Amino acid sequence: MKCVCCRFRVLLLLALLVPGVSIAAVARAQEPTAANVIVVTLDGLRWQEYLGGADRELLKDVGKPDPPTIVKRFWRETAGARREALMPFMWGVVATRGQVFGDPALGSLARVANGVWFSYPGYAELLSGFADPRVDSNDKVPNPNVTVLEWLNRRPGFEGRVFAFGAWDVLGSILAVERSGLPAGDGYPPVPDPKTDRERAINDFADDLPPLWEGAPLDAPIMQAALECLRVRQPRVLYVMLGETDEWGHEGRYDLYLDAAWRGDRFIRRLWETAQSMPAYAGKTALVVAVDHGRGATKEDWTDHGRKVPAAERVVMAVMGPDTPALGLRKGVTVTAGQLAATAAALVGEDFRAAAPKAAPVLPDVLAKTP
Repeated sequence: MKCVCCRFRVLLLLALLVPGVSIAAVARAQEPTAANVIVVTLDGLRWQEYLGGADRELLKDVGKPDPPTIVKRFWRETAGARREALMPFMWGVVATRGQVFGDPALGSLARVANGVWFSYPGYAELLSGFADPRVDSNDKVPNPNVTVLEWLNRRPGFEGRVFAFGAWDVLGSILAVERSGLPAGDGYPPVPDPKTDRERAINDFADDLPPLWEGAPLDAPIMQAALECLRVRQPRVLYVMLGETDEWGHEGRYDLYLDAAWRGDRFIRRLWETAQSMPAYAGKTALVVAVDHGRGATKEDWTDHGRKVPAAERVVMAVMGPDTPALGLRKGVTVTAGQLAATAAALVGEDFRAAAPKAAPVLPDVLAKTP
């Protein structure tokens, strides 16, 4: 797919050579309908569950010997029914109105390119657009590369209207907040600079929850903070990092891992429906959903990821918005996680690769081609 600026150059040439085609019409044609983009990541969610729902073998170990509630909630006889039970919004709305990448049964592969297959390198690749070998740990070291969020926050019309919320206290390092100046709520607290009683109440709510994992809060206060930001601060770019799928995966709690995926889907639906209920966002907003890394493919290693777990390089990505053709599950397409950065920018009419040539290209055909 040609990038927005390439299509513009072709159309501009037509305007100069073809009678009746005005430069004003060209300018209108190359502008996307979307003025805003929401990006959500689900940490360590396996493509197997995203595309096929609950795994029969892994469910066998949940709640023996009595059939637990989780089986009744998520087990269905077909993969299509299972995935709709687990993530009804992704399959009932996003997959029908947008596009999903990463189904190997259709020859569509989505993978991370960083070679280490864990969180910080995965997020850095997603948001900076390429895999940097210098980013090789989860240590709280500022990202040496400019993310698409930092870059957009400096673009005309986007200044001060880019916000990020994440269920991990490394988010500030990934976004290099001291350099970028981006407001990033990482759960400690969820709202970094509360202005309203409700924002302060969200931070109090987070403090009232049990600290189950060091540096990784529960997803609920993060999503509440993101929803409140959407309602009150009305960002043009909103990034939300959900983390419980990875945490419960590491714990080996397949039941709570599935529940976290279901709640993640519910959170995404609430973000989308809230946006569509607001005049500033309705019909003018794109959605991108992605995963920072995969997990093991077997009963023995599904709880883990990293370079020693081969299946952990596999991920899924999804895009929906007013400018994205409804192609559903993509066939015969190989993509990388780094393509998210240029895609998020292109969805709101910006060319990230012009400033970051190392960044991977826009996902193929996620923007409607101009006639």
